[in-house]
Amino acid sequence: MVLLACGLLGACAQVPTDPAARAAHEEANDPAEPTNRAIFAGNQWVDRNAIRPVAQVYTDHVPQRVRSSVRNFARNLQGPSTLVNDALQGNFERAWITAQRFAVNSTLGGLGLFDVAAEWDLPGHQSDFGQTFGVWGAGPGASVQLPLFGASNLRDTAGRVVGMVANPLGFVSGETFQTVQAVGTTMGMVGQRADALPVTNDLERSSLDYYAALRSLAAQRRAALVAEGRAGVPARAGAPAAPESSAEESRR
Repeated sequence: MVLLACGLLGACAQVPTDPAARAAHEEANDPAEPTNRAIFAGNQWVDRNAIRPVAQVYTDHVPQRVRSSVRNFARNLQGPSTLVNDALQGNFERAWITAQRFAVNSTLGGLGLFDVAAEWDLPGHQSDFGQTFGVWGAGPGASVQLPLFGASNLRDTAGRVVGMVANPLGFVSGETFQTVQAVGTTMGMVGQRADALPVTNDLERSSLDYYAALRSLAAQRRAALVAEGRAGVPARAGAPAAPESSAEESRR
């Protein structure tokens, strides 16, 4: 089982030791590329015919202040999961900031519709189980193209599965709460896709290989996120923000 886990998470894979060579290896590590490209083609069809038009209508007809509130609400729902991962990574100062953010925005912020915590020097950040596995030393493993969710890797795919099972809010009972959570998560995904439209539209027009460009972009972003988790330094007002979702990550 240990060997299997190492294989799945890429922790036991032979990779170059030179930082630049290692980064290039991780971005292009795609042994199942024909299958991944087939899934990517299906994802693109769904995106062009369903997701992107909805995101465009959302951008064109929903006021910015409303979109900001939807984004804040969706991010606030991720607070408990972020807190768990901060603690698992040993980033206890970040965990304390996350706990304060969730408490402040869930109350004074109108259930998360307004990011009051950011005005109190409590900025947000992303933290998930894929990042946690990376902080623990697991390599990204081979590239994976997930139906609907886009470019990922074996480590982050395992992290996604664990996150679905271990999300603290998933243990909260109540039909009304579960409905509100589902609506908030769905609207958050639409908002993320809308925010990514300028990036994806430009990348699709300018790249010779859109699939490879998105794969590389996702790999770079996830590598940066793991490095941020290993550093464990809380962001503060005026400091560079954590990298925003890339084109494919925006569909998570």
